[in-house]
Amino acid sequence: MTNDTRTRCVQIGIATGLLAVIALCWLWIVPMARDMYGPMTGPSAWMMAGTWNLRYVLLIWAMWGVMMAGMMLPSVSPMLLLYAGLARRGPDAGSAVARVSAMTAGYVVVWLLFSLGATLLQRALSGLLVITPMMETASPSAGGLLLLAAGVYQLTPLKATCLQACRSPLSFIMQHWRAGTLGAFRMGVDHGRYCLGCCWALMLLLFVGGVMNLWVIGALMVFVLIEKFAPFGAHSARIAGVALIGLGLWMFVP
Repeated sequence: MTNDTRTRCVQIGIATGLLAVIALCWLWIVPMARDMYGPMTGPSAWMMAGTWNLRYVLLIWAMWGVMMAGMMLPSVSPMLLLYAGLARRGPDAGSAVARVSAMTAGYVVVWLLFSLGATLLQRALSGLLVITPMMETASPSAGGLLLLAAGVYQLTPLKATCLQACRSPLSFIMQHWRAGTLGAFRMGVDHGRYCLGCCWALMLLLFVGGVMNLWVIGALMVFVLIEKFAPFGAHSARIAGVALIGLGLWMFVP
């Protein structure tokens, strides 16, 4: 078996593993979301408690974490597969799978930290009655503020810088290359930081349309993929920013 064939087999194995993880995330998200907007007697029944004790906080954190993994892993998968191919050609090629796993773990850790922040924000907004028990904004003005914040951020230089890093996986790998499994983990964290810088404001829009609204979750995931991979992705970010600002202002109209 040639080295190229082995590399392709490794990439296929990694792709299969990523698809399995993404599928598991959605297998948890979809039934819970459907039940939440239905009888709330199944997978989402625990949300009826509404008491922010430690158990409830951990469950909300898990919900955000699984949702972020399901939404964001598809957008980072091409970079992971590219890294796998390059790692196979290095001096420690035998550890390619371990290194890709470490990079994925580093990337997911960043979004788990974001999920913790989102959980704490949700707790604060719930206490202020800004969001409803259905995890969506309680008033048009609150939704308008979130839309304005996300729209303005879409137009900032920081957004453009982070998006460029996400749109150039080979450039990122070359500039941030670190040897070994620990180095791969740190690369995953670095890329996760760029990805977080690119998408954090968009994720807060879940509070506007409903944190567990499948249409909103799906629309955001598709838009992130467009931003990162479509030829016009950089322009779409600015267009979306203007649109979000306009929609946010409209929500303040009596």
